[in-house]
Amino acid sequence: MAKLFEPITLGDLTLSNRIVIAPMCQYSAEDGRMTDWHAMHLGQLAQSGAGILTIEASAVLPEGRISYADVGLWNDATEAAMGKVIESVRRWSDMPIAIQLAHAGRKASTAKPWDGGAQIAPDDANGWQTVSASNLPFQSAENAPVALDSAGLVRVRNAFAEAAHRAARLGIDAVQIHAAHGYLLHQFLSPLSNVRTDEYGGSLENRMRFPLEVFDAVRAAFPAGKPVTVRLSGTDWVDGGWDAEQTVAFSKALEARGVDAIHVSSGGLHIDQKIPVGPNYQVPLARAVKDAVSVPVIAVGLITEPEQAEAIVATGEADMIGLARTVLYDPRWPWHAAAALGAKIKVSPQFLRSQPRRYKDLFVA
Repeated sequence: MAKLFEPITLGDLTLSNRIVIAPMCQYSAEDGRMTDWHAMHLGQLAQSGAGILTIEASAVLPEGRISYADVGLWNDATEAAMGKVIESVRRWSDMPIAIQLAHAGRKASTAKPWDGGAQIAPDDANGWQTVSASNLPFQSAENAPVALDSAGLVRVRNAFAEAAHRAARLGIDAVQIHAAHGYLLHQFLSPLSNVRTDEYGGSLENRMRFPLEVFDAVRAAFPAGKPVTVRLSGTDWVDGGWDAEQTVAFSKALEARGVDAIHVSSGGLHIDQKIPVGPNYQVPLARAVKDAVSVPVIAVGLITEPEQAEAIVATGEADMIGLARTVLYDPRWPWHAAAALGAKIKVSPQFLRSQPRRYKDLFVA
């Protein structure tokens, strides 16, 4: 069997294969509440045959949204809307569902990407005051964030825990904590965005402190045995910033606290980043983490071909691969990968008649 289609276990959850549908923001929520778009979007991905489906970045507080149209999980209304979507999806699919819990920090309060994605001022419609580890804006012309004080840190940490409680009530199978792409927890980790002089700034140990506190709070709030994973940026791609060595140290600290998997992406923190974009460009970052920890590691980023994905897991570069834009472009990518690699894949019985004649044993009901 192709390694990509071998089962893997995270905590008490066993996935049928190593394909992870990564979280992808849709900018289609109303006051944090999921809409019919999300039922349609997640519903089609739940028929893809992947091992697990991850709900997009879901803000734990209203001001933690990237844009005013982002999904949230901070009150009864957002929980109910998400529950309605999950119920619809699960009526027709038994694919495990994870959720990414997030806070955008200084990269919040923006327009939708197709409207330019620029920051919206606090006093404008659909805008608000952002917060961060320090009062440094993402771009110099933007409104500066407010550095979180001790009460603010408690509020954010408690919000992550409360969102994890809500996710558990919804029957979600796994939680991913977003500590990548320049968002709030990454802003604490990187010395480029964290210039605090208290116990949450300065040394690597101090910069890791708040993200680790958030992890501990989420792990305590989410049922034992159900996986809690972390997505992190392996490097800022900027000299003097967060890098692979610090990523390894953070990953070891997470492993010691019981993380079930680590998803390695990169960048997003600083406008001067110079990313060498190309196929597999982030895989070495995942491999550095995999060499340092014993928990499963997920690689992501310009993984588009079945043979490419198989090589990553078969050679031990990572344990799983994440798909985002690739699976938006081709929601049946896992089917096509199984066909290319000579594997079998489970599909809903409504689709059995679509099996191509040249692949006699591709589908399993």
